[in-house]
Amino acid sequence: MEKKFTFFKSLRFRIMVILVIIGIVPSIIVEKGIVNSYEDRAVSLRSFSVKNQCDILSNQLVKEQYLQNPSSVAIDSELTMLSTVYNGRILIVDQDFRVVKDTYDIDRGKYMISEEVIRCFTDGKETSNYDRENRYIEMTVPIHTDLENDKQVAGVLLISVSTEEIVASIHILEQKGMTILSIIMVLVVALGYVLAGILMKPFEKIGKSIEDITDGFLDENISVPDYAETVMITDAFNKMLGRLKSLDDSRQEFVSNVSHELKTPLTSMKVLADSLVGQENVPIELYQEFMQDIADEIDRENKIITDLLTLVKLDKKAENMNIESVNINELLELILKRLKPIAAKHNIELVLESSRAVNAEIDETKLTLAISNLVENAIKYNLENGWVRVSLNADHKYFYVTVSDSGKGIPEESIDHIFERFYRVDKSHSTEIEGTGLGLAITRSAILMHHGAIRVRSKENEGTTFSVRIPLTFIR
Repeated sequence: MEKKFTFFKSLRFRIMVILVIIGIVPSIIVEKGIVNSYEDRAVSLRSFSVKNQCDILSNQLVKEQYLQNPSSVAIDSELTMLSTVYNGRILIVDQDFRVVKDTYDIDRGKYMISEEVIRCFTDGKETSNYDRENRYIEMTVPIHTDLENDKQVAGVLLISVSTEEIVASIHILEQKGMTILSIIMVLVVALGYVLAGILMKPFEKIGKSIEDITDGFLDENISVPDYAETVMITDAFNKMLGRLKSLDDSRQEFVSNVSHELKTPLTSMKVLADSLVGQENVPIELYQEFMQDIADEIDRENKIITDLLTLVKLDKKAENMNIESVNINELLELILKRLKPIAAKHNIELVLESSRAVNAEIDETKLTLAISNLVENAIKYNLENGWVRVSLNADHKYFYVTVSDSGKGIPEESIDHIFERFYRVDKSHSTEIEGTGLGLAITRSAILMHHGAIRVRSKENEGTTFSVRIPLTFIR
């Protein structure tokens, strides 16, 4: 049952249905059109034939003055013959609307006042009506007589002709049509099934390749160039696969870096502790020095763990954002005020430039962390007696913060990697400059949570500029 249900939901089944519709619907329309055309043609020919016979009969009725004396054996015989041939009924109505002849001998002597008869007397034109439901043709034919060179209607022939023969022929046509349609349907279904299978083969190849990749039997890009659609699907899948591989490589590198960064302080503490344990009568000064080194390593370990926890929190979605309206000018002043003691140690000048007052909807804690990391990095990687310039501007939609410095700059090959976790530009000096390599990753995550963007421009020995753009109104 499950397989059947799956088949009916499959693309193959839908292709078959489309092919059946395309093949059957036009055939049904053509079959109905042929039957209706035959019916109209047959009725038209039958009406034309009856009309000709009635015209001949009308002339004979006038010559024999049958309306005045309906006792002509020849005309009675002809009327009987016509009603038998056409399986119908003929009534002759005189000017007084009295039935002078009825081939069924039912209404003879009665009066026939109907809309068709009256119109025939007044307009002198025949009428014809096909009753499809009751299967007969009803006609009225005027009997004209010349009276002082003027045409005058002396009576009316009222004829009812059966169409049973036509209906029987139509039934035969419909039966043959249904037989042909059944054959066409079987052929279309069979052809549709085969054609759908051919059309589906490239997609089945894609599915098989994806299964092989999922099961680990295939570790390369897939290629199914049969159709333009399969090329688009495989290209999109290969791009996704490339991103997944890149993410997996990044995850492995991240785990390796975390392990290394966490292990390094532990190794240092183990060496220091083993040195103390391995010595007897250690001088108090040496003991205090080693314990201070161990405390520094513990602080370093704690900072790494704190930054990791911060990064994990920032990886969460925006529902954890504490959004409020904040004066960005005051926020930047407060950040620079807190970092001035660090800048003073290296004689770094901190400058804030603001062209207008800016208020925006932000998470103050997260954005403060992001901007603080940028300014602190600008101080740490600067030159002695250098400067750090922070500028603020805004338009109707965004506010912009730029952090520029006069520092060492970033090599061109490193610019694309600086936001990666634990990435350090100058690994040879990584122990000299404090940090965990997570600051810019934290900054980028915090800015992205605000639906903002961050860009960097840098040139070695000429300084670096980070540009941040954040919406004034938080997009929920």
